[in-house]
Amino acid sequence: MANHWVGVTIDCVDVERVAGFWSVLLDREPGPSRPGWVYLGQRGDTQPRLVFQPVSEPKRGKVRLHLDVAVDDIDQGIAQVVALGGRFTGERHDYDEGVVVVMADPEEHEFCLVQHY
Repeated sequence: MANHWVGVTIDCVDVERVAGFWSVLLDREPGPSRPGWVYLGQRGDTQPRLVFQPVSEPKRGKVRLHLDVAVDDIDQGIAQVVALGGRFTGERHDYDEGVVVVMADPEEHEFCLVQHY
């Protein structure tokens, strides 16, 4: 049996808003979706799909799994996230091989922007 990763599902109260944020940030178009849900990408894409699932309660606490998004310029990446309605958490890690900053989308799902040197 061959297993492979096909997607990540993100719970959100405002599916359209959160999916729109990620669609622009990752330049991924919505694909066929269930009513009330939004899927970015389609089955068989080279990248796993992002699936935005409606829930009635907002996120509470720290997310235990997060996405890493590679950027060419960390400052421009931060500016883009903020312009799209996300925010910089203030957490930054500088390493010999690059920099990682922790960001949050419009519903406070944490993720990292990564710039490799």
